[in-house]
Amino acid sequence: MNSCESIQYSEARAVPVKLTRKLAILADAAKYDASCASSGAPRRDSLDGKGVGSSEGMGICHSYTPDGRCISLLKVLLTNFCTFDCVYCINRASSNVPRARFDVDELVNLVLAFYKRNYIEGLFLSSGIIQTPDYTMEQIVEVARRLREVHDFRGYIHLKTIPEASAELLQSAGRYADRLSINIELARDSSLTALAPEKEAGGIRRSMAAIRVKLEESRERSFRGRKSNDFTASGQSTQMIVGADDANDNELLTCSTSLYSDYRLNRVYYSAFSPIPDASPELPPVPPDLNREHRLYQADWLLRFYGFDVDEIISGGTAGMLDPSLDPKLAWAIRHRECFPVDINRADRETLLRVPGLGTRGVEKVLISRGNYRLRLEDLARLCGSVKRMKPFVVTRDWTPGAMLDATALRSSFLQRDAQLPLFD
Repeated sequence: MNSCESIQYSEARAVPVKLTRKLAILADAAKYDASCASSGAPRRDSLDGKGVGSSEGMGICHSYTPDGRCISLLKVLLTNFCTFDCVYCINRASSNVPRARFDVDELVNLVLAFYKRNYIEGLFLSSGIIQTPDYTMEQIVEVARRLREVHDFRGYIHLKTIPEASAELLQSAGRYADRLSINIELARDSSLTALAPEKEAGGIRRSMAAIRVKLEESRERSFRGRKSNDFTASGQSTQMIVGADDANDNELLTCSTSLYSDYRLNRVYYSAFSPIPDASPELPPVPPDLNREHRLYQADWLLRFYGFDVDEIISGGTAGMLDPSLDPKLAWAIRHRECFPVDINRADRETLLRVPGLGTRGVEKVLISRGNYRLRLEDLARLCGSVKRMKPFVVTRDWTPGAMLDATALRSSFLQRDAQLPLFD
């Protein structure tokens, strides 16, 4: 870069012009990874070759830290060159897309420039596989190491670990990152073999197991008052692609349940398969409705925080699929009219958690408040914000739903409500 180029800056006044093209390519390539995003995001689509990979521009996205804070992250790949040829991936070896690569110093300086200007509060870093998994992981870890040790970077760092990377590199990643993740990709091992031949489900799970062991060792030291700086990451997450194969919702949620149990994951993310240029005939011709992704997130929440199991959530669905028209909790309640109405002033916590419209925080408020007085419907509205969804399922001091509607009529009423028609007024 000559002296004139070195002082030219983009509109953001933080990125040298020479880097803006790299940033555009590598931020766009990173947008398919949902591991630091939430459901309800815009559809990720590169059919027209446009996009910057985030709603904020310049690769900036929103995420949530382990303590629940919403933060802005620079979400990029180290490189979108890749030796793997995963059929569903825009960055696969055979894909005809623009390629770019940051060197370690470039990316470190870019993060610091954005961070000092308060554009971001941290970094989400992933990469295509270059040379070998260990070489790629070394580069990712080196970015985090320099940020932490050389520049005393105090922001949030989420590193995407590379399948088959050595245990020593995973240990190093955990020393510098706040969160680690490794993508399971597909619920069926057979689908992974067919669509991502260079990846091996057993290797991915071994990496997850290794991270789990390190996390548990770190927590044990912390509990004993001997907290170590050798592994400071707070947890791990993963991502599954929805709709790239014909796995149904039951298979996806069963796989998630196994991952939560076996590897103590903080989160499983669901990413609807997105159209890509020059798609393989092995992929479905039409991407799944994003509503399916949304319903999976709702069901996943029920598994983790509401005491449901997969069989309860899926039961009554068609061919192992969630009801696309109703959220899973409401669909379960309509199928189990015999469990309702629930007396708000007497039911235990587990029963209250199954009432549609009543969340975990709402349940805690109800349990505290009813210790002082018997709750009325207006009290329930004050505690929870809205009672329209709850009214057919609860009894309060001054309310009873009266004649029980059958499941068909109740379902119809809620569908009408979603169409902006009155419900249980």
